Amino acid sequence: MATLEHLRQLAGHFLAALLLAALAGPHLHATLPPKLKPLIEQSCLGCHNKTMAKGGLDLSELPFTLADRSIRERWIRIHDRVAQGEMPPVSSALPPPRRAELVKQLQSAISSVERAEIASQGRGPLRRLNRDEYQQNLRDILQLPHLDIRDMLPEDREGHHFNKTSETLDMSSVQLTAYLDAAEAALRQAMVTTIHPPPITNYRAVGTKQFSLSRTTGGRESMFFIKDSKIFDISEADFRAVNKSGNHDPAVELGLFRSPGWPYSAFPQAFVAEYSGEYRVRFSARAVLQTAGYAVKPATIAVPMSFRSRKPTNHDVAEETRATGGIMEIQPAGGVYETTVLLNSGQTIEYALTGLPVPQTDALPKIPGSYRFPPFPEGGQPGIAFQWLQIDGPIAPPAWPPPSHRILFDDLGVKPEPAQAPAQARRLLRRFVNLAARKPVPDDAIKTFEQLILARLARHDPFASAMLAGYKAFLCSGLFLYLQEPGTNFDIAARLSHFVGNSRPDQALMELARANKLQDSKVLRLEAERLIGGSGFERFVNQFTGYWLNLRHLRRDDPDFRLYPEYRMDEYLVESMESETQLFFATMIRENLPVRMLVDAGFTFANDRLARHYQLPPITGSTLRRVTLPAGSPYGGLLTQGAILKVTANGTTTSPVLRGAWIMDRLIGQPPPPPPPGVPAVEPDIRGAKTIRDQLALHTKSEACAACHAKFDPPGFALENFDVMGGWRTRYRGLEQGDRVSGIDRSGHDFSYTVAAPVDAAGTLADGRSFQNVRELKALLAANPRQLARNLLYQLTVFATGTPVRFADRAEIESMLNASAATDYRVRDLMLALVESKIFCGQNGMKIKP
Repeated sequence: MATLEHLRQLAGHFLAALLLAALAGPHLHATLPPKLKPLIEQSCLGCHNKTMAKGGLDLSELPFTLADRSIRERWIRIHDRVAQGEMPPVSSALPPPRRAELVKQLQSAISSVERAEIASQGRGPLRRLNRDEYQQNLRDILQLPHLDIRDMLPEDREGHHFNKTSETLDMSSVQLTAYLDAAEAALRQAMVTTIHPPPITNYRAVGTKQFSLSRTTGGRESMFFIKDSKIFDISEADFRAVNKSGNHDPAVELGLFRSPGWPYSAFPQAFVAEYSGEYRVRFSARAVLQTAGYAVKPATIAVPMSFRSRKPTNHDVAEETRATGGIMEIQPAGGVYETTVLLNSGQTIEYALTGLPVPQTDALPKIPGSYRFPPFPEGGQPGIAFQWLQIDGPIAPPAWPPPSHRILFDDLGVKPEPAQAPAQARRLLRRFVNLAARKPVPDDAIKTFEQLILARLARHDPFASAMLAGYKAFLCSGLFLYLQEPGTNFDIAARLSHFVGNSRPDQALMELARANKLQDSKVLRLEAERLIGGSGFERFVNQFTGYWLNLRHLRRDDPDFRLYPEYRMDEYLVESMESETQLFFATMIRENLPVRMLVDAGFTFANDRLARHYQLPPITGSTLRRVTLPAGSPYGGLLTQGAILKVTANGTTTSPVLRGAWIMDRLIGQPPPPPPPGVPAVEPDIRGAKTIRDQLALHTKSEACAACHAKFDPPGFALENFDVMGGWRTRYRGLEQGDRVSGIDRSGHDFSYTVAAPVDAAGTLADGRSFQNVRELKALLAANPRQLARNLLYQLTVFATGTPVRFADRAEIESMLNASAATDYRVRDLMLALVESKIFCGQNGMKIKP
């Protein structure tokens, strides 16, 4: 048992040790290199030690074992914050020469470890085809351009904004089962089982046969029959009698004056496609104006329309309806129009007039289930009068069996002689694999699928079923499902085609790969430019903008009809906004425009609806065309396009926080950190009593909140002049406070909202630069084109390679930026520079010739 004196001695030693530790101060982790120790010790350790650990960082416990990726990521964050001048927060604590030396030492150490890792393991892992790529690969292989198996596959997880990231494109048993089912469905669709093509149906409708009902929901103003430019008011009994007799008066026209939408049914009588395929549609029609008393007169401008494929039901709930046949401009003088529509078995076509009212149920107060057609525009309600409609199809292919069947069975029938079946199976399998594979497949690997087919034949399965089993196994194998880090010309070809066209290499690209010519940078550039000019480039634009700019969520939040009644059921506006952004970005690449124009351009693409929305001079027609913006217009560039402003709002209110964070993340490449746990979101006051600026001032009273919000709130303030759909406003709307505005909306509903506090779009960026409005903000952002170009290269790198820009890649990214600086960082130049880089072509084994 210890004596009292002994205990006193132990206590004294303990206190002395504590005193010595306090005098000595905190220590860095023992693994830190000698050159870094004094730099970090003098400038960082005072705040990031075991006692203080500001921001949760204790440098005395953080090892410098950079081979551990999680630890390396922490040191990369330290490097970045020091390099950007964010740490230490007091700049005098780390004078510029010492800061430069610290950044240099960290950069050298981290890059060295990463380069060694890339040399031994590759820049990134192989990745699975996502479901969009898988569908397009099968479409191209099987020559089935309308194959639709995408939704049979689970939705792909996203990483770094895209669904092309290796780390998120995992494979589970559930996913493999879905891929097997999708592959079988595709193969079954490619194969035919009849000697002759399906018989062609010839359908013709005139007069009242052009519509399935004598009346339609939405009121008489929505639809009525016309004769001698007046209403032809036919009773339900007479309508049934005419249908039974078939004596349809060819002088009677079908008049439609609304866009399609639930619960309307707007399709011709008694036509349903028996077979899936393409159908030719011809019709005679004229654009008209409905006037008082259900009389019509020629319209003054064309009315756009298309068709929708759908089941012949009286609602849209039974299945998803889809636009088909493209948009046609029906002229006031009338004429005969023709298009091709795609129908599945059991579907019909629906008349889909564009941009017209969509009267909805319960439009009248206190009268459930009632409809009201909205007030007519000045001069009359536009619509279309149809004289006759003809449908023929399915359109037979030039030869039978069709190309899709020949891909599977060549010129062989599906039932060869039993004695010949094994030999034919071996031949057809190798033929199919050679057609479908993106690189040569060793014969040993093919024999695995061969054994599967031969085993099926041995147990007397039908020859076609046995072959499809082998094909399906290959299409769901690692040989087909995965893209590899480039190590051969074939890998470069596959990476390029999936980058620019979201699909497999075409024949020309495969020929260059076989000839080992894709290591020549000139050839590679020419191929990239050829693909940019090709039809598959549209897929790149749609996919890239869908994820980078979040356009895929464009229809996620409908406008709050209490506050924004003018946008009710306006699918025409939403479609136009989406097309505007896609066409704008495609033009940036195809015309090789300077990257600064992403945020500040003097033009946009608009049609009649967008011209009204953006308060531009009137435009006729639904086709988007390039429009020079008037001097002083707030529009121009991605920031002020309706699609972007919609996806950065929630349908009810706008938030500078959301919009500012989107700008900093998607365009500048500086995403804000996640909010601290337990901090509630800022919800604007839709009563109109408080401005969003007042609410944010309360929200950011905390120093921790204010520091982060200062980085992304200001750009969001500049966009407050735009409502949830991108319409210009100078005052906020509310439901209680402010001046009352009432009326009837475009669907016949009463509305009443208030116009409340004025918008204040001024702000000051984190670097101290201030602006008064969105035009000044765009000028500030455009003044740093290198930052815009760097971010775009980072986004393109993830999309193209499946791996985000690594620390060791940064020097090469900066080299690309240096090379393009003299020509204003033009967008196609940046894209082509990436294609020619080691980041794209692989850093192991591939030597790209200049």
